[in-house]
Amino acid sequence: MKHLMAGAALAVAMAGPAKADELRDAVNEDMPGLVELYRDLHENPELSFQEFETAKKLAARARELGFEVTEGVGKTGVVAVMKNGEGPVVMLRADMDALPVTEQTGLPFASKARGTPASGVESGIMHACGHDTHMAAWIGTAQLMAERRDEWSGTLVMILQPAEELGLGALAMLEDGLFERFPKPDYILGFHDAAQAPAGMIGYSKGYALANVDSVDITVKGVGGHGAYPHTTKDPIVIAANIVTRLQTLVSRETNPLDSAVVTVGSFLAGTKHNIIPDSAKLQLTVRSYGDETRAALLAGIRRIARAEALAAGLPEELLPVVEVEEPYTPSTYNTPEFTEEVMAVLKERFPERVFEVPSVMGGEDFGQFYRADPDNIESLIFWVGGVPQERFEAAQRGEVELVSLHSPFWAPDAPVVIATATEAMTAATLDLLGKKGG
Repeated sequence: MKHLMAGAALAVAMAGPAKADELRDAVNEDMPGLVELYRDLHENPELSFQEFETAKKLAARARELGFEVTEGVGKTGVVAVMKNGEGPVVMLRADMDALPVTEQTGLPFASKARGTPASGVESGIMHACGHDTHMAAWIGTAQLMAERRDEWSGTLVMILQPAEELGLGALAMLEDGLFERFPKPDYILGFHDAAQAPAGMIGYSKGYALANVDSVDITVKGVGGHGAYPHTTKDPIVIAANIVTRLQTLVSRETNPLDSAVVTVGSFLAGTKHNIIPDSAKLQLTVRSYGDETRAALLAGIRRIARAEALAAGLPEELLPVVEVEEPYTPSTYNTPEFTEEVMAVLKERFPERVFEVPSVMGGEDFGQFYRADPDNIESLIFWVGGVPQERFEAAQRGEVELVSLHSPFWAPDAPVVIATATEAMTAATLDLLGKKGG
């Protein structure tokens, strides 16, 4: 989003409606408590599917607000339901998990937590993706909606999702009966903080917003031997190197230039010593796409190329490469266009000159699972809320500093601005969808 946000953002990052705004005033009144909650969440992060204390403390707050709360959905997920008369069902989602990252922000409330993720390697734990701001805004929205029950009619379902960083939490909640045990949504909303946009900016994409994410492992077999006598071997390193080179043509020569795709070999492991040709090599790939047809073509192409290069090297059938695609994968996230325009019209009126259409990204988000569970009957939208402190963003535009990315141990968003903006935006959009009468 860097190029898109650079020009207009500087002068308008915190502009708002000129008239007095009761909803914004209410958000501002709640901010001290929400910032306190944010700092607590930031200082006490929990890894994917380990969000037990996080879920417990937020579930308790939702109960106090009058929601009917169920814990343990999809292992650690929380579902909070408020029925308030006839009308549509709106679902609001926030994710809870932190990353195995040792924090280096220097914040007075920096995380000192440590834990062991699925990899089995102990590390520090940090909300390096900003999920702590998501949860604080989730509580902020819940408070405002509970206070305004006379302004809307329908059913509000608010979910706290585990394990977004693994791409597994949304599916876990769905498989645990999210749409059967609880009111099924007509509309689903979520947001994510952004590390390349100034704090308070709102960005959105119509249609595909985030990509399919596939992890692919290729085990290339061979016949090992002495490095001085390569003619007596079938070198898997050479075969794997040819596979790596040929894979690049899947995007450059086989994918429509107007489509989007990425095939990245992130790991190439083989051998133990200078003069030994090994009997295997291993490649690890990340594969990104938007449409399901493009995804299928890329995965089929990977299998075809791996097999063909091995055959070209003279390997017999029993030594052909093994290609494994990790399941479940993270599907692309699709913002239904008309619904996106409807919500953004509300936000553009509320946040003049702070709402921008931005390019789709090749990052992944399992938020898309909810829409895919029933695409004929659900409208869905996830949007961005910029988090870069304004002074730092301006310095980056002058070339004086580099902006860090999400997942960086140095990522420290302007949390109060992110939380206030997201709380107001999510509340305003939800009130509009549920028949807002004023405010």
